Amino acid sequence: MDLAITQELARAQSQQDEASLKRAYELIKSANLGRSEFDPMESFSPDLFVLCAEQALKMGHPALSDDCLRMYFKVKGPVTQFLGRAHLCRAQLCAPKSTENLEEFENCVTQYMKAINFAKAEPRYYFLVYNASVLYWHMVRPFLKPGFHHRLLSSLAQIVSVLHQTEEEDKDWRAELMLELLDCYLQAGKKDEAAKFCVTAAPFIKANVPHRYRHMYSVMVRHGLADEQQLAEEKKTSTSLAVTYHINVLKAKLDKNELPEDVGAILKEAYGHLSSYNHQRSPAVREEKILLLFELARLSLALKCEEIASACLSDLQSVDGRDPGKLIEIECLECELEALSLESKLEVYVRAAVEMQLSIVQRLDVALQRAVRLGEPGPIHAVCATQWNMCLPLLQHNLRRQLRKPLSNVADVLEKADSLMVLLRCQVHMEMAHIEEDEDRLEPAIQHLQKAVLLDSLGLYQDKLTSDLNRLRLCTMLYQSPERAEDKAIMAIEQAKKAVPKDSVRKKRALLVNAGLALAPDTFQIVLDSENEAKVSMGKVRGRFTYLFAKARHHMVSVDKAAGHLRRLGAENDKERIQIWAELAKVSRKQGVWDVCRAASRFCLLYDNVKVKRLAQLKKGKKRRGGDSPAQDAWGPSEVTLQRQTSPSLLRTFAEVGFISAEATVHLLRSEGVELNSRPRPPEDLSQHSAGYTVESPEDNAQWITYRTWVEGLSQSAMGSWLRSAEIGRELQEGWIVQNAVVYVLNHNYHLIVAGRQRELVDTLDHLLSIVKATGHSGHPTVLAMLCNTLARGLIIKWIPAHVPEKSKRPVRSNLFHAPLDSVASSEVRTAVEVCEFALSPTDGPVPEEVLPTSARQQLVATWVKGKQLLQQQVGPRLGVDEQSPNEDIDLVTQVLVALEMYSCNGLGLMDFAVPPLAQLVRTASECGWSDPLVGLQTLMRLTRFAHAARDHELTMLCSQKAAQMGVRLLRACDPVETELVAEMLSTTACLRGRSIMENLKGRKQLRLAAAKAFIKSAKFGGIARSSALVMVAVRHYWNTWLPFLASAASRRTTKNVLQRIISIINKTEAKKQGKGKVLLLHQWPTADSHSGGMTEGHFLPGAEDDLTLRAALYGLLFHCHADLGDWEGGLKVLDEAVQVLPRTAHRLLIFKHMVMVKAKLGQNFTMEIQKFKDEREDYLAHMWRQLALNSSSASGQLVCHHNAIRALQKPESEWQKVEYILELSGWLYYKQFPMEDVIFHLQWAVDILTLITPARDRPEGAEEPVSTPEAPESMVSKDTGTVPVEKLWNVRQLEALARAYTLLALMVSPSAAGYEEYCLLAYMCLRRIWQVSLLTAGKAISESKILEATASSHLLLPKKEKDKKKGKDREKGKDPKQQQSAAAGKQLQDAPASVEEWASYCCPEGVMSLFRHDNSDFTINPSSIRKPTYTLYYLDHLVRALQKLSLHELTVPLLQLGAAIAAAVVDSKSLGDLYHLRLALACSDLKLREAATHHEEQAGRTYIYDLEQASCRKEIALRKEKNKVAVLDDSVPTPAEPGTAVPPPETKPLVAQDKLLTVNGDTGRGLEGTSFPQLWMLKADVLLEMDLHQPARLLLAEACLAFQELGDPCAEAKCLHLLAQLSNKEKNHARALTLLEKAQRLGGDEEFWHSSALTLADALLATGGEGSKVTACRELQRLIDVFRDLQRERPNRAPILEFMSTDLEARCVSLRVRAVEDLAGCEPPERLLLLTELHDRLMEIEKKLTACGYKEKCVDIKLERAKIKRLCARHERGEGQRTAYHLEAYDLVQSAVAEAEALFLSVRGLLSSQESGWDAALQQDSPSLPK
Repeated sequence: MDLAITQELARAQSQQDEASLKRAYELIKSANLGRSEFDPMESFSPDLFVLCAEQALKMGHPALSDDCLRMYFKVKGPVTQFLGRAHLCRAQLCAPKSTENLEEFENCVTQYMKAINFAKAEPRYYFLVYNASVLYWHMVRPFLKPGFHHRLLSSLAQIVSVLHQTEEEDKDWRAELMLELLDCYLQAGKKDEAAKFCVTAAPFIKANVPHRYRHMYSVMVRHGLADEQQLAEEKKTSTSLAVTYHINVLKAKLDKNELPEDVGAILKEAYGHLSSYNHQRSPAVREEKILLLFELARLSLALKCEEIASACLSDLQSVDGRDPGKLIEIECLECELEALSLESKLEVYVRAAVEMQLSIVQRLDVALQRAVRLGEPGPIHAVCATQWNMCLPLLQHNLRRQLRKPLSNVADVLEKADSLMVLLRCQVHMEMAHIEEDEDRLEPAIQHLQKAVLLDSLGLYQDKLTSDLNRLRLCTMLYQSPERAEDKAIMAIEQAKKAVPKDSVRKKRALLVNAGLALAPDTFQIVLDSENEAKVSMGKVRGRFTYLFAKARHHMVSVDKAAGHLRRLGAENDKERIQIWAELAKVSRKQGVWDVCRAASRFCLLYDNVKVKRLAQLKKGKKRRGGDSPAQDAWGPSEVTLQRQTSPSLLRTFAEVGFISAEATVHLLRSEGVELNSRPRPPEDLSQHSAGYTVESPEDNAQWITYRTWVEGLSQSAMGSWLRSAEIGRELQEGWIVQNAVVYVLNHNYHLIVAGRQRELVDTLDHLLSIVKATGHSGHPTVLAMLCNTLARGLIIKWIPAHVPEKSKRPVRSNLFHAPLDSVASSEVRTAVEVCEFALSPTDGPVPEEVLPTSARQQLVATWVKGKQLLQQQVGPRLGVDEQSPNEDIDLVTQVLVALEMYSCNGLGLMDFAVPPLAQLVRTASECGWSDPLVGLQTLMRLTRFAHAARDHELTMLCSQKAAQMGVRLLRACDPVETELVAEMLSTTACLRGRSIMENLKGRKQLRLAAAKAFIKSAKFGGIARSSALVMVAVRHYWNTWLPFLASAASRRTTKNVLQRIISIINKTEAKKQGKGKVLLLHQWPTADSHSGGMTEGHFLPGAEDDLTLRAALYGLLFHCHADLGDWEGGLKVLDEAVQVLPRTAHRLLIFKHMVMVKAKLGQNFTMEIQKFKDEREDYLAHMWRQLALNSSSASGQLVCHHNAIRALQKPESEWQKVEYILELSGWLYYKQFPMEDVIFHLQWAVDILTLITPARDRPEGAEEPVSTPEAPESMVSKDTGTVPVEKLWNVRQLEALARAYTLLALMVSPSAAGYEEYCLLAYMCLRRIWQVSLLTAGKAISESKILEATASSHLLLPKKEKDKKKGKDREKGKDPKQQQSAAAGKQLQDAPASVEEWASYCCPEGVMSLFRHDNSDFTINPSSIRKPTYTLYYLDHLVRALQKLSLHELTVPLLQLGAAIAAAVVDSKSLGDLYHLRLALACSDLKLREAATHHEEQAGRTYIYDLEQASCRKEIALRKEKNKVAVLDDSVPTPAEPGTAVPPPETKPLVAQDKLLTVNGDTGRGLEGTSFPQLWMLKADVLLEMDLHQPARLLLAEACLAFQELGDPCAEAKCLHLLAQLSNKEKNHARALTLLEKAQRLGGDEEFWHSSALTLADALLATGGEGSKVTACRELQRLIDVFRDLQRERPNRAPILEFMSTDLEARCVSLRVRAVEDLAGCEPPERLLLLTELHDRLMEIEKKLTACGYKEKCVDIKLERAKIKRLCARHERGEGQRTAYHLEAYDLVQSAVAEAEALFLSVRGLLSSQESGWDAALQQDSPSLPK
C-alpha cells in the first residue's frame, strides 16, 4: 500500500501528473476509510497524508491538500517531522488573501508558530524552524505596508528568538529578519522596544554579518536607538560608518524639521570622508561606496544642495560603468539634479521650465522601460519614485493631461511587481483618476479610484476616495434621479462643472442654486436672496440713505436664517455635507457666481465650531459705533456644532472655504463701491430742496450709520475668515495654510499698504505674526518678510514727521529739530525694530530656500534703519551685520543697503547717522555679488543720485557707468515686467549723468554733446519703461542742452534723426503708458533721495515749459530740419503727424502755423488750417496772414494773404500795425510790378489812416504851439489832401510813420511825376516836426522838474559860457565867441534852430538827450515812439538823397541831425552817431559851413572802428561758424560736403536785391548787432571817400569786406569791392581798380550797383590810357544799356529809374565817343563833321529823355556837351560862315544851360525861407561854369 501511494506521488511530483496525484489521493482516502482494493486490513504510514497534502498544495489543489491534512490529524500518527510539516502545510493553506482578512492572518500565524514550537524542541527538527521562518516571511510580505507592521511584532519576534535559540547557521537570514523586526518596531511606534532589541541585535549583526551592520547603524543613528556618544565614537572606526553617521544625523534633523545652519558643511564633511574612501580595495568596498554615494546624493538633492549632489553624481559616473541597474539609478539622479535647477522657475511656471520638466518626465519614462526589461526591483522602484517626484509640480489642471502615459506606466509597473510602495501607488491611481475624469473617461477613473481605495492602508484618503467614487458613480447614472439630497446636490454640481465657457452665467447659476436647494431647501434661497435687490423693501418714506439702509437690514436679517438650518438638521451626514458645501463654494467661485459662492461658504462654515470665539478675539478692544448689530457677527453662532474632534481633512476644508468666503466678501464690498477695511462714502444728494434747507450730516443719520456698520462688518468678517484659516493652519501645524492666509491679508489690503495706512492692520498683522512664529515660515521667507515689514511700518509710520523743514538742510545739529519719542511711541518703534530683526535673522542662513530675496531684505532694511533713527540709535560700524553670520555675500549686500538707507535718512531734521564715505560705499557695492540684479542696479542708481547731490562729478560718472553696464546686460535677459523696472532705473541714471555733465560743462562743447547723448539714452530707456514722466524729463533736459545749437541749420541737420527718434519714443510712450497700478514704494516717508533735487527741478529754457509745449516745439524743430533742406513735403508730413498725435489744445497752434506756411509755399489749400486761428487775437491772426503772404508760392496767393492780414485788423488799437502792413503791401506791389495806381492808392490809404489816428493825448500837458514856428511854404502842402496839417500833429510815432509813407511815395513815383517834390517836402516836414515837438516837450519837462542848473549850458555847441572858456578846452579853440553869443541870444531850451547855420552847429543838450533815452511818451524821440529806429534811419537816408537830388541841401541838415539824435537816444550807438556826424560834416562842407563841418568831424573823432564793435562782429562770425559746425548726436556717418563747383562767369543781369538794414541788438535792445557793423563800416567808408579820407576808408572797407565774406553776403561784398575800386581810382591805382571791379561784378548786385560800377569801370579804363580803352569802355557801357533796356520790360515799375540809368550811361558813352573823335588823328574834316553831327543828334535825344525822366539838372550838362560839339564842328569847319553859325549855336546852347540853372536856382529859393541867407552857395556849386 505504502509503495503504491509512494509511487503515484513520485510520479505526480516528477511529471506534474494530476491523475497520479488523484489516484494517490484515492488510495489514501480509501485506505483511510478501510476499503482498500488490495487488502482491506492492510494499513499504511500516516506520513503519506502529509506528503500527499504537500504535493497537492504545490500542484494547486488546496481542497485535496486540506482533506489529506484533516485525515492526518484525525489519525493521530506518531510525533515525527511530518507533524511539523503538516502544520506548515496547513499554514500555507490558510494564508490570508489580503490584508483585510485578519482572522485568516491570525490562524496562519498560529499554524506557523505551532510548527516552530514543535521543531525547536528537537535539534533534529531545527530545519523546520528555518523553513517555517522562510514561509512565514513570504506570507507576511503584504503586511509590510504602513499600518500593519504592528501585527507582525509578536510572531516575528518569536521567530527571531527561536532562530537564535536554535543557533541557525544562516546568519545572514537571521540578520535580515532582525532588521525587519527592528523596522516593524519603529513603524509601530515602539521606539523603546526597538532600542532594547538593538542591544542584542547590533552586536550579533556586527560580529556575524558585518556587511549588514551599516544598515543597522544607520537605523540606530537616525532614530536614536543607542547612546549618542557611543554612536559618535563608533563612527571613528570606519569611513563608511562616519559617512553613514553624518547622513543619518541630517535625516533625523530633516524628519523633525530641525535642520542645523551648517547643513552644507556637514554634507561637505561627509563627502570628504567618502572621497577618501578607496573603493579599489575590494568589490564589497566598491559596492558600499556606491551605495553611500547614492544615499548622499539623494540626501543632498532633498536638502537642495546642488554642489554635493553634482559631486556625488560625478563620482558615481566614474566609479560604476557596467551595472545597467546602477546606470539607470544614476540617470534618475541626473534628472533630479536637472529638475532642481529648474525649481525656482517651475514655481512660477515659466514656459521653458515646464517644457524642460516635461522632457525630463519623458526621459524617465524611457528609463522605466529599460528597468522593466532589466527585471531588477531596485532600479524599477528608483525610477518610479523619481518619476513621481518629477510629475508632482506638473499636476496642475491644465498640465496633468500630458502626464497620463508616464503615470499609467508607473502604476502598471508597480502593480505587476506587487510593490509595497502602496502610498505612492495610491497617490498615482488618484491622480490618474483625475486625469481620466478630465478627459470624461469615467469608467477608467472609477477603476483607478477602486485600486486607490485598496492601497490606502492608512486610510489617509478614505473620505476623499469614497466621495469621489460616489461622485463618479452618480455621473455615470443616466435617466435616473438619486434619492438622497446629498447625491442630488453632487449631481447638480457636476453638471455645473461641465458647463462650457460660452454658457451663460444664468445657466450655471441655476444648476448651482439647485445644488444649494437640495442641501438646504428651507434656508438656502433666503440666504441667497439677501443680495437680491428686488427683495429689498424700502417703505413709503424715502430719503437719501433709505435704500442703503434697507439693503443692509435685508442682508442682515436674511443671513441670520442660516443658523437655523444647522440647528434643525443636526449632525446628519455632517462630513459629507461639509465637503459638498465646500465643493459648491469652489465651483461657484471658479465660475464667477459670487452670490452662490458666498451662500455656500456661509453654510459650510456653520460647521466650524470655534469661529465665533476667534471672531470675538479679533473684535476685542476695538471701539464700536452705532450699537450692536447682527452684521457685526454676520456668520452667527452655531448651536449645533461637531461635538467630536474635527478631523484634519475637515479643518483643512474649513480653511480653504474660509479663504473663498473672505474673497467673496471682498467682491461684495467692491460691488458696493468700497475697498476692504475702507469706510463707505455717502452718496451725493441729487434731490432738489427749497431755499434755506440745511443738509444733514451723514454721521447724524441713523440709516447711514446702519449701512456703514454693515459694510464695516463685512470687512471684519473677511478678515476674521482669514484669521480663522490661519488658526486652523497653526492647529494642524501646516504652514502652507498660514502662508496663504498671510498672502490673502496682504494682497487684499494692498491699497492700505500703498496708501501708508498700515496702522489700521497692526492688530491683525501682529496676530498673524504670532501664528507664523508658531508654525514657521515653511520655506517662504519672502512672505514672512512682507508680513514683518508691513507690521513694522504700521508701528512706526505714525511717528515719522510728515513735513521736512527747510531749515533742516542747513549744516547744523539735526537732532535739535526732533525731540525724543514718548514712551508709547518708543515702545511701538522698538517693537517694529525687533520685528524687522526677527524677519532678518532666520533668513540669512546657508539653505538657499531660507535665504531672503534681496528685494525683500531691502524693504526690511529701510524700515529697520528708519526705526533706528526714530529711536535715536546709531548703527554700529558693521552696519547691522552679525559678526558670526555664515554668509559673507549677504553680509556685504546688507551693509550696502543699510548704508544707503542711512544716507537717505540724513539731513531730514532727525538724528543723522554716521555714514561711511560715499566712495567706500561704491567700492563695496561693486564687490557685492547681487543675487537680485534689480536691487544691484537700483543701488547703483541711488549711489549715482547721492554722488550727484554731493556734487562729486567723478563718482557720479563712475556709478552711472557701472549702472549702465549692469542694466544693459539685464535688459537682454529679464522678462517684460522686469524690463520696465530696469529701463526706468537706467533712464534715471542716464539723466543724472547728463545733468552732472552739464553742471561741470565749463564751456566744452564735446561735454555738451556727451550730455545730450546721455539725455537721449534716458529718453530711450524711459520709453522702454513706458514712463511718460521720465521720457519728458529727459527730453526737457535734452532741449535745454541742445538749445544753443538749434539756431544753426547745420546743427539742426544733424539733429534730425535724433528728433525723429525722440518723437517716436514720446508717441509710443503716450500710446502705451504704464498702468497706474499702485506700487509699493521702498520709502513711504521723506528721504534724502526725494529732497536732493528732483528730476523736474531747475529752470527750463523756452519751449520746454510743459509737456505739450515741448512736444509741439520738437515737432516744430523737426519741421525746421526738413525746411532747411527744402523738403517741404517731408515737413508737411511731420506736421500732419503732429496734428494727429497732439491733443486738441492751444499747443497745436504752432503746428498749424507751420502747416499753413508750408501749404502756402507749396500752393496747397490751407483754408481748414487757418480756421484754427479764428479765436486768436486779431493782431496774431493778421501776423499769420502776413507770414502766409511771405511764404505763398503764387503772386495771387500773396496778394490775398496781404489783404487778409490788413482786413483782420479792425480794432482802433490795431491801426498802427495796419499801417505797417499797408506800407509793406505797397512795397510788395511795387516790386511785383503791379500797376503804380495800386501802389500809390495803398500808400495814400496808409497816409489817410495815419493822419486820422487819434492818439490817447493830442499833445503833452501844458504844451502850446510856439508862436515863432515858421509857416510852411505854400507849395509844401497839398491843397486837396483833406487831412490834418502836419503842423497840427504832436505824436512822434504818427509823424515818423507819415515820414516813411511820404518817403516811400517819393521813392516809388518817377522824379518827373507831379507829386515827387511834394512827397519829399511832406516827409521833410514830418521829420522836422518831430524835432519841434520833441524839443518843446523836453523843454517843458526839464523846466518843470527844476533841473535847469544841470542843463544850464546852451543848446548851441559853439557859444560856451565864460567859465567854460577859462577852462581852456581844446575843442573851443578857434571858435568865434561873438558869433556864438549872437547866435545864442534869446534862445530857450525848447526852441528849435531857425537857420541852416544854427542847424549845422546844433548839438542836442545832454539833459535833453538823457530825457529822450528814458522817456516813454509819444511826444519825444525815444524808443517807445520810434519802434524801429533802423527803419526810420533807412528812410531818412533815402529822403536825404532825394533832397540832395532836388538841390535842397539845406533841408538835409536837420534830417541828419535827427539821424544823429536817433542814433544816440534810441539806438544808443556811438558808431552810428559818428556816421551821421560824418555826413553832417560833408553836408556842411558842401554848404561852405567850415566851422560846423570841423565840429562834426571832431564829434566823429579819428576812431572809425571801435574795438568793441570789431570784437562783437568777430564774435558773431565765430558763433556762426561754431553753429555751422556739425555736432553728431547719433552714430551715423556725417554726409561729406559736396565738392565746390567752378564759379560761373558774372551775369550782367542785376538782381532784385533789397537794401540791407542795420539791426538793433535783440538781447539788450540797445546798440547794433555784431553782424550789422560791416554794413555800418561800409557806409562810413562811402562818406569818407567823398571827403577824400582815403586811409580810414581803406581800413573800413578792408575790415568790412572780410566780414562780408565770412557772413556770406555777396551783394554787400560786391558793394564793398566797388568802393575799394573807387578808392583805387582816386589813388591812381587803376589796374587794381579793374581787378576789384571784376570781382565785384562777378558777385553781382542791384541796378544801382551795376550803374555805378559801370561808370567806375569806364573811369578806370579811361585812366589807364591804353589803346582802345575808350572803345572797351563804350562796349561795356553799351552792354549794360542793353540789359537795362530788357529790364524795363520785365520791371515796368522800375522803368523810370532804369530809363534814367540807361540814358545816363548812353550820355557817358556819347561823351566818350566825342572825346574819341576829338583825339582821332588822320580823319578828314567831313568825316569828323559827320560823326560829330551824329553824336549831337544822340545828345539831343538823350536830353529829351532826361527831361522826360525829371532830371533837368542833368540837361544842363548835356547842353554844355552839345555846345562843345558845336565848337568842335566850328574848329573843323573850313567855311567861315558855317563856322560862325556853329559858334552861335554853341553860344545859344550855353545861354540855354545858364537859363535852366537859374530857373533851378529860383525854384529852390522859392522853397526856402527868405530869412535864410547863404543858401545859394550850394546852388552856385552846382551851377555850370561858363566856357572861357
